[in-house]
Amino acid sequence: MPGSVKLRSVKKFGQENVGYEFSDEGKLCSSNYSQIYITLHSDCLICFPLQFRFASCREICMMIFGSLCAIVHGSAQPLMLLVFGMLTDTFIEYDIELNELSDPEKVCVNNTIQWRNLTEIALNMTKSCGLLDIEYEMTNFAYYYVGIGAGVFILGYLQISLWITAAARQIQIIRKMYFRKVMRMEIGWFDCTSVGELNTRMSDDINKINDAIADQVGIFIQRFTTFVCGFLMGFAKGWKLTLVIVSVSPLIGVGAGLMALFVAKLTGMELQAYAKAGAVADEVLSSVRTVAAFGGEKKEVERYDCNLISAQRWGIRKGLIMGFFTGYMWFIIFLCYALAFWYGSSLVVDTQEYSPGTLLQVFFGVLIAALSLGQASPCLEAFAAGRGAATIIFETIEREPEIDCLSEAGYKLDKVKGDLEFHNVTFHYPSRPEVKILEQLNLQVTSGETTAFVGPSGAGKSTAIQLIQRFYDPKEGMVTLDGHDIRGLNIQWLRSLIGIVEQEPVLFATSIAENIRYGRPGVSNDDIITAAKEANAYNFIMDLPQKFDTLVGEGGGQMSGGQKQRIAIARALVRNPRILLLDMATSALDNESEAVVQEALDKVRMGRTTISIAHRLSTIKNADVIVGFEHGRAVERGKHDELLDRKGVYFTLVTLQSQGDKALNQKARQDICEELFHSFYPTLSLFYYICRASVHQRSRSQLSNVVPELSVSGLPDDDSEEVEPAPVTRILKYNAPEWPYMLFGSFGAAVNGGVNPVYSLLFSQILATFSMPDPVEQRREINGICLFFVVVGLVSFFTQMLQGYAFSKSGELLTRRLRCLGFQAMLGKEISWFDDHRNSPGALTTRLATDASQVQGATGSQIGMIVNSLTNIGVAIIISFYFSWKLTLVILCFLPFLALSGGFQAKMLTGFAKQDKEALEAAGQISGEALNNIRTIAGLGKERNFVEMFEAQLEAPYQAALKKANVYGACYGFAQCVVFMANSASYRFGGYLVYREGLHFSFVFRVISAIVTSGTALGRASSYTPDYAKAKISAARFFQLLDHIPKISVYSNEGDKWDNFKGDIEFIDCKFTYPSRPDIQVLNGLSVSVRPGQTLAFVGSSGCGKSTSVQLLERFYDPNNGRVLIDGHESTRVNVAFLRSKIGIVSQEPILFDCSIAENIRYGDNQRDLSMNDVIAAAKKAQLHDFVMSLPEKYDTNVGSQGSQLSRGQKQRIAIARAIIRDPKILLLDEATSALDTESEKTVQEALDKAREGRTCIVIAHRLSTIQNSDIIAVMSRGYVIEKGTHDYLMSLKGAYYKLVTTGAPIS
Repeated sequence: MPGSVKLRSVKKFGQENVGYEFSDEGKLCSSNYSQIYITLHSDCLICFPLQFRFASCREICMMIFGSLCAIVHGSAQPLMLLVFGMLTDTFIEYDIELNELSDPEKVCVNNTIQWRNLTEIALNMTKSCGLLDIEYEMTNFAYYYVGIGAGVFILGYLQISLWITAAARQIQIIRKMYFRKVMRMEIGWFDCTSVGELNTRMSDDINKINDAIADQVGIFIQRFTTFVCGFLMGFAKGWKLTLVIVSVSPLIGVGAGLMALFVAKLTGMELQAYAKAGAVADEVLSSVRTVAAFGGEKKEVERYDCNLISAQRWGIRKGLIMGFFTGYMWFIIFLCYALAFWYGSSLVVDTQEYSPGTLLQVFFGVLIAALSLGQASPCLEAFAAGRGAATIIFETIEREPEIDCLSEAGYKLDKVKGDLEFHNVTFHYPSRPEVKILEQLNLQVTSGETTAFVGPSGAGKSTAIQLIQRFYDPKEGMVTLDGHDIRGLNIQWLRSLIGIVEQEPVLFATSIAENIRYGRPGVSNDDIITAAKEANAYNFIMDLPQKFDTLVGEGGGQMSGGQKQRIAIARALVRNPRILLLDMATSALDNESEAVVQEALDKVRMGRTTISIAHRLSTIKNADVIVGFEHGRAVERGKHDELLDRKGVYFTLVTLQSQGDKALNQKARQDICEELFHSFYPTLSLFYYICRASVHQRSRSQLSNVVPELSVSGLPDDDSEEVEPAPVTRILKYNAPEWPYMLFGSFGAAVNGGVNPVYSLLFSQILATFSMPDPVEQRREINGICLFFVVVGLVSFFTQMLQGYAFSKSGELLTRRLRCLGFQAMLGKEISWFDDHRNSPGALTTRLATDASQVQGATGSQIGMIVNSLTNIGVAIIISFYFSWKLTLVILCFLPFLALSGGFQAKMLTGFAKQDKEALEAAGQISGEALNNIRTIAGLGKERNFVEMFEAQLEAPYQAALKKANVYGACYGFAQCVVFMANSASYRFGGYLVYREGLHFSFVFRVISAIVTSGTALGRASSYTPDYAKAKISAARFFQLLDHIPKISVYSNEGDKWDNFKGDIEFIDCKFTYPSRPDIQVLNGLSVSVRPGQTLAFVGSSGCGKSTSVQLLERFYDPNNGRVLIDGHESTRVNVAFLRSKIGIVSQEPILFDCSIAENIRYGDNQRDLSMNDVIAAAKKAQLHDFVMSLPEKYDTNVGSQGSQLSRGQKQRIAIARAIIRDPKILLLDEATSALDTESEKTVQEALDKAREGRTCIVIAHRLSTIQNSDIIAVMSRGYVIEKGTHDYLMSLKGAYYKLVTTGAPIS
């Protein structure tokens, strides 16, 4: 056995188990991680940020080198400004020379400008000329630009690819360690942690860490360096101007801060209002049957809309405030331009401290620095999110499991006999510490014998079995195997001795042979075949086309219950276990399969210690020992006959099941049964059915077992439905009423779009003034331009506000309209639509919340952005072509690249999570399957296999990530260097045009800056495409909802209506299956009729179709075959709303809405306005009035969510009052009193008897007292009526009804 185990002492009773030390760290995490793991807390890593905890030396070197590249890259833009300043000075010098020489009196002699008719008095001028070869100079500058561009490309590539590679390697380690640790956790931990949450952690949280340690770090370092270098350059080149510009920045900072504050506050308010509307939607969709039964659809849509109005109000305010602050910021920025150029020009012209180039270097240096700081801040958000996610993930990685299933510790016995014993075991589940499951349990299971555990649900039978498997450790006492405390035994070895077959066996999504092989690794095909034969599975497997290679489907979905059960038995047998645990192994099967499986089990029990939990007598009778459980203790033990004589728990079970033993005489039977009926009713009412689910109602993590296979197999996501994106015209049609807002908004956006190109006009005009010869003219021109900057700022302020308000108003109105329409459409759907798992209340509420707001991405503010970008580009191109079409064409060649780089950077910032997600789906499936079925995996000891499978699946995404690192690096480098290349070409060509074609140099700057700003606008516009695409898909999903025509429409006015509605009901040969479960026939030819004013009672076992027949009458569904007649009219031809208005329903678990008692009662009739007197009259009839008057707020008392503030009897009576106020012709009582205690039942029963007078009534009940007085009693079985008549008539038949009555067994 690898690793050394030193046995210190054997654990004494009641002590913690410290019986051994275990040395071999490398065992738990494979050796390459153990080192990292052990140094987790060593000093060198404590100083390192949390997220980088798993970086090895190699990754640390990569990150350091990546950071150096980022720092050098960050200094490239300020470096470019140095070149730009020199270039500007050169152009201006050249222009001054041209201006001088344009004077006919001046001439260039010996590289100096001189007057033509020189006299001795006129001193010669000292201005040089003819030295400046503008083309040569520009070629040099072009080379500088190309050089910087090439450097930027290489640095950008290295910076991104190194950081992404380092992150991919670390994330790979984190994923592996996290999954490994989760698989080592004890089952109790899974009870307290939902599987959904773990799956989210595996994907989203680890992706967040990835975002925080990948390219974002490099980009942040780069931008921060640009910020520092920009300011350094500003201060070094001209500190005065820098200080003036910096002095304005607090104004921008304050604006940004206030905007963030207001937006956060308003968003909070908006979300709160939406949460209220969402709560209404959720409440209504969760109780859609009640809403439909009482015709409350219109009322609910209005209630939902009321809540949406306040959300809309907050949304519009948010838009206005954002518009205001954006406008304010632009205004300040333009003021800042005006101030900088006005003060800077005085430093250039008046005091001549700066050259024009220096002015530009300082101004742009500070501007770029400020912009970079702004662009760096989103990275901080990613870091914070990553740090938060890392804390949670690393907490799990560091947690030591209480029961470590992968531990090599513990000793293994040489010989196992199989004696099990519980010594004073007390236990509660970690997820529910307040509920004691086992209390002082003492129990012996002898080796080689079959012991059966029996008892009511929740008595602790399955828990005892889980303690034997050591899924949990007892809180007190101990469980021993052959006298050894199982806590001291090696856990994998212990579980390898045990074979378990459960009620709902879990199969894995692979072939039958592989599923059986999970029982024992390395087992031969012959062993598999033997095991299959022993489990009576061989024949059916050989009948399948692919035999043992047949895939069983996700969760074994392709197999029937009996087949799954037998494969599970084969899997247990192939282990050749010493101990066999059968937890209701046959309860889910029909009689035929049960006989086959039972035979298999009887075969394999021989010579093994077997514990069987079962409720069917046939399964238990032959056990060597039967142990009766009650309240967490073993209260009786013995053989079948002994226990029958004792008349305890076991006797009760048997009598209820075999419908009275023939050996007892009639009289004794009657007495005992009546006694039993009253004393055991609460425990045993739905004994058999509840017991079947007993194991699985323990903890949240087990719920997955109880939901049908579909849900476990990972439901198809909403997005898995392929929808054609919706045409924009249709989206706009819904927005049509808001056209005036959209018109004004678009006008504002268009003006805003024109502002940028105007800025380039003004900027180049200022440069032009520096070469003017006349100082007075120069000063006047500069002042005029600065004033114009202020005007542009003011215009921008008002148009931004207009744009913000108009578009938020139109967008919010559209969202509200869509939500309302969507909700209305949902409530109009037929009930079977809600049975589809894709339309669960949660999914629908989310769809209302997200889809409707995403549709705004195609209208509203998005239109503003697009108009803004288009006018920006339009105006820029017009300006450029006007001033120099040749230069414009040269630059336009670079425009596609500029746009591409803009769009690409926007894409990069949104991250590449989506591709990663797809690549990780296979790994996600394995982790999902493992976590959903953790009990089965733990029982089989297969944790390591799943860890290995998971790690194998991670290899492909990891390789993809490494490949992607290079691609992204190259793209990023390219995006960054395109600007430099474009500048290099344009200034070189500009120099040529200035020299050869006499173009004014300011036009070169004008054209270049106009087109560069339009290029960024194009990039911005393209970054909105994801939103736009999302909007079209969301809209398509929404329109799908609106266009879907329900089979049973509530809103339609078609269908029969008639005045004298009597309530004559007839079911004729009705057959029906639920659309969500087409393979299960619920009604099998139901025929029964009831005359007006009569009461019909349905009795029969659960699932025989009683409630279904009521739902057909309500027209929640229509029968597949056969007809339901109401007063002779076929139900499918009757108007739905009319029919439902004549029916009142009281069900077993009545659903109340979160409003006052009076409102809940009024809900009974949504067609009329009901006065308080009507409400009180109905309450009196329902025996409710006195209780309500005793409450402090009387009828205004809020009942709480789902009526949680009231007791069951009180809820039931409100439901009765709600049905009575409708004054229905037909009253449906679906187990209306079954959930009540005897006293409440009496009160409610009286209320019901009153309510039944003069109405046609259909009752479904399990208590005899409720049914006896009915005019017709129909006994149902498997979807049709087997007996019907009055109570006395059916008793005289001595058939099914008679048996039910005489055994006192609950009828269902």
